[in-house]
Amino acid sequence: MSHRHPRRLALATALLVTLTTHSAMSENNASSASLSYPTVTRGSVVDVYHGKSVADPYRWLEQPEAPATREFVAAQNALAKPWLESLPQRAWIQKRLTELWSFERVGVPRKKGGKYFFVRNDGRQNQSVLYVADSLQGKPRVLFDPNAASRDATVALARYEPSPDGSLIAYSLSDGGTDWEIWKFRRTSDGVDLPDELRFTKFWELSWAPDGSGVYYSRYPRRADDASRGDDQGQPVVHFHRLGDAQERDAEIYRVKNHPRRAPTASVSDDGRWLFVSMFDGYRTNGIDLIDLRDPKAPPRTLFGAWDARYSIIGSEGDTIYVVTTNNAPQSRVIAVDARDPSPAKWRELVPQDALALDEASFVGGRIIVRYVRDAHGVARVFDRDGRALGDVPVPGLGTLAGFGGNATDTETFFAYADYLRPGQVMRLDLSDLSTSVWRAPAFGADTSRYVTRQVFYTSKDGTRVPMFITHHRDLVKNGETPTLLYGYGGFNVSVTPTFRPTVITWLEMGGIYVEANLRGGGEYGEPWHEAGTKTRKQNVFDDFIAAAEYLIRDGYTNPRRLAISGRSNGGLLVGATLLQRPDLFAAALPGVGVLDMLRYHTASANARQWSSDYGLSEDPAEFEALLAYSPVHNVKPGACYPPTLITTADRDDRVVPWHSYKFAAALQHAQGCRSPILLRVETRAGHGAGKPTWMQIEDFADQWAFAAAMLGVKTP
Repeated sequence: MSHRHPRRLALATALLVTLTTHSAMSENNASSASLSYPTVTRGSVVDVYHGKSVADPYRWLEQPEAPATREFVAAQNALAKPWLESLPQRAWIQKRLTELWSFERVGVPRKKGGKYFFVRNDGRQNQSVLYVADSLQGKPRVLFDPNAASRDATVALARYEPSPDGSLIAYSLSDGGTDWEIWKFRRTSDGVDLPDELRFTKFWELSWAPDGSGVYYSRYPRRADDASRGDDQGQPVVHFHRLGDAQERDAEIYRVKNHPRRAPTASVSDDGRWLFVSMFDGYRTNGIDLIDLRDPKAPPRTLFGAWDARYSIIGSEGDTIYVVTTNNAPQSRVIAVDARDPSPAKWRELVPQDALALDEASFVGGRIIVRYVRDAHGVARVFDRDGRALGDVPVPGLGTLAGFGGNATDTETFFAYADYLRPGQVMRLDLSDLSTSVWRAPAFGADTSRYVTRQVFYTSKDGTRVPMFITHHRDLVKNGETPTLLYGYGGFNVSVTPTFRPTVITWLEMGGIYVEANLRGGGEYGEPWHEAGTKTRKQNVFDDFIAAAEYLIRDGYTNPRRLAISGRSNGGLLVGATLLQRPDLFAAALPGVGVLDMLRYHTASANARQWSSDYGLSEDPAEFEALLAYSPVHNVKPGACYPPTLITTADRDDRVVPWHSYKFAAALQHAQGCRSPILLRVETRAGHGAGKPTWMQIEDFADQWAFAAAMLGVKTP
């Protein structure tokens, strides 16, 4: 999922955090021990938005390094962690998660210079390892193993990019869960690192020069108060790093000069002719410039500059550029654009928009491969370069597809398939005849044939038809008593499609039902579905989630005493808002790394402000009213009885900063009018989730699942 704030009237005072004897205990009698919540000082900050005063008593928690904030986190963990570890379900859950997580996991390979690069985890490793093989059947060798990079396995391989001839690999590391990356360069022949190192980068891709002499990358400015750190409130600039040079000598290639927030990222065409510079400013529209790399003095030229739709370049051949766009196509279409004259009148439509939502496309070996979402599961079709349909890609079932990468001269591509009951298998697609074969199919150490996934459709508050996947034991009897975990996201055009998680299998083995609802705000039905859950229409997402819970109860799957809700990031917002709006509907809530202060989310970083394309901004009067109406931090009612809630975050999350969760936990604990527990669990040396070591993921979910099981009265096997 990116600032400017209203006039501040006062400063927070008295930052002391102490313990008190305020008692709270689950109404479900999950624990006989009462809770003593930390006392959290309520400051006197009041902001004025469009003439309306809004109190922000926990503003002081927005200072993560302040001693008082650290004391707050320590006190919350001192309360939550022993309580969670004492739950009788936790030991079995942790043991079973450890067993189920120990299966081989292999990433989709990338081919460069005849070599194949991929990541693999043997099932016992905390971090996946990067491998290279000289042929598809050749024996892979380890190229980089991050497991030896730190004692607690919290240094992760974030991304990697092979050079055009495969002789070098650029790879980036994330330390302790941060989005900030350190790029390094390694020879593939002997695994020796070059002395080069790139810092002050996050989010944006790196792209090799055609001759492998260096890379184009986007770099943030340095912080004024600490030159050793990047400033994510600033605007990135595209630089070129020539191998062997110090980073300080890197040449500036492209800077946005006409807008303070647009973030440029550069990529080189497969033939090395073009440098495409895409400007990111939210999730609805973008612009793209191009630079002719044949001419060292060539200035940038505008390819798409109207900022009227989304444009994504998938490949090129000479002057012909292949593009996916939502221009005049809410479901997206594929067009061909002439670089010499990119005016819309000269565009050629190759793949028109379909009734299905186009998720992604790629141009590989002269073929256009299009991934669609059909009723929230993946399908893929292949077209020739002129848009003639060649056929569908055979897939094993109703699941998630990922991959289909490569360049214009490849004769093969690879993709992954997974669903709720089958772990990801990697398949090879022969582009000459569209035949598929399994390249890697990891074995999983549990029998999943006992379970089944059903797709149902239910009606939301305004009559909208919403899909939902329900996974349960084949012998389920719908008596309204089965413990059920409902998950949702509903934002940023992200389609929630079936995928495999050991955590889900563990929940099923405990006798539970696992449900995912495909809410508005996502991409399951294209841009109209996305827009219907954004800005002043965001309440539709919460209504869809509530309607999903009501369907599960009405249709005899479960009841409010046996229903838990879960979501992360934007899904954490979903859970936070929903538990406040319908506290009667749920027995447990698990909001993770959530966006929970909707009036100030955009102040955290330039990236956070970019989320305004989905959320809107409190500076806008109409959007302010919509945000205030559901913002979890601002809608906690003193004396209300809220369901048992375990809020989880990480102290190094620099994407959705942890003060969202801190403020929400403080507000809920202060307001809670019954004995249902409100806990905050803060992971250390972790971030938003990417790169989290296996042991830490197991600990996290053991706590969450044990909490939900205890609140729902679930007995472990």
